[in-house]
Amino acid sequence: MATTRRDFLRTSALASTLLLVPKFLHALDRGPGLAGLRDAVGARRLIVVQLSGGNDGLNTVIPYRNDLYYKARPTLGIKEAEGILALEKDLGLHPALQGLKGLYDQGHLAVLNSVGYPNPDRSHFRSMDIWQSGSGSDEVVSTGWLGRYLDSNCPDCQRPYNALEVDDTLSLALKGASRKGLALKNPGKFHQLTQNRLLAKVRKETAPAHHDQVDYLYKTLAETASSADYLYDKSKIYKSAVTYPNSDFGKNLKTTAELINSGVESRVYYLALSGFDTHVRQHEQQQRLFTDLGNGLAALADDLKQHNQWDNTLVLVFSEFGRRVGQNASNGTDHGTANTMFLAGGALQKKGVINDAPDLANLDQGDLRHQVDFRSIYATVLKDWLGADDTAILGTGFERMRGLV
Repeated sequence: MATTRRDFLRTSALASTLLLVPKFLHALDRGPGLAGLRDAVGARRLIVVQLSGGNDGLNTVIPYRNDLYYKARPTLGIKEAEGILALEKDLGLHPALQGLKGLYDQGHLAVLNSVGYPNPDRSHFRSMDIWQSGSGSDEVVSTGWLGRYLDSNCPDCQRPYNALEVDDTLSLALKGASRKGLALKNPGKFHQLTQNRLLAKVRKETAPAHHDQVDYLYKTLAETASSADYLYDKSKIYKSAVTYPNSDFGKNLKTTAELINSGVESRVYYLALSGFDTHVRQHEQQQRLFTDLGNGLAALADDLKQHNQWDNTLVLVFSEFGRRVGQNASNGTDHGTANTMFLAGGALQKKGVINDAPDLANLDQGDLRHQVDFRSIYATVLKDWLGADDTAILGTGFERMRGLV
């Protein structure tokens, strides 16, 4: 007897398979104008790198000529003789960030100090939600700032793969009300998943009439399978010969560069590097993580430059909060507030250290006071780099840093 569509949805085998799908399925409803980027090669793109755990900004961009820094960190403070990479304004990069120093020397790095928001929250989860949603600390928002960018009237953002997270799960940042990005670690494995026999049969069926949820499932499967085919085919075009760090983060950056250099029509890429919750053994953890970060971004820049893609790429690096100014008893630092952000790319209008170092003489109960609202940076990126309506996405009241990108 022939199997019906409804039978398929009821079978335990398909149900079991679908349990795997939410980690990867983040397709969006079809809309008008599915042409994708009209010029994938020349279109501007954004790569967001999230430093998860709350990176210590003071030991990232170090005020190495400020006695208050060493007074607050008698053993944790990094001394000039230890190899600080001098920038300007009496600031220097952590010795392990040689890759970022190379970008700085080329005029391809912007450093933003004391970035945060009013009434900061020290919870990892809550503060990350605030940064990913682009909301205030007194708001709970269920969509992300880049997801709302996808929702906006963006003619080039109507395919699931127009925003890609190189990971197993999709972050809030890429979830909009009607459109969402797509999460995948590897185009080949992602494509293999969609070739599952039962899923393949279901996606070729037509959804039953008058069943909205089932209809959405069918369309999601079709969109996802189409995206998987597209990304898999594109991923065969270019394989990088550039040496990246031998780590998950390095591999994810390499995947990102391969997709870009293959001509994938994506406006946004999202990656994460975890491990920055340095309550203990901060020196060792930051040394390892910063080597990964600096060398990885330098390799990415080199890879994209070789294919004339660096000048139309902007990299934004952030963490959900900084750390306390004073070190703790375990040779680490506890959750703090304002933090450092980086922008990198070949077409930066302003370069180097953009604003003053944190004011260590004017703290808020041991924490840094923010100089720049992170949503001003988002507004700048959205409007001046991606050409989007920043006020429609973020709301009003966030002055852009004009002339930055």
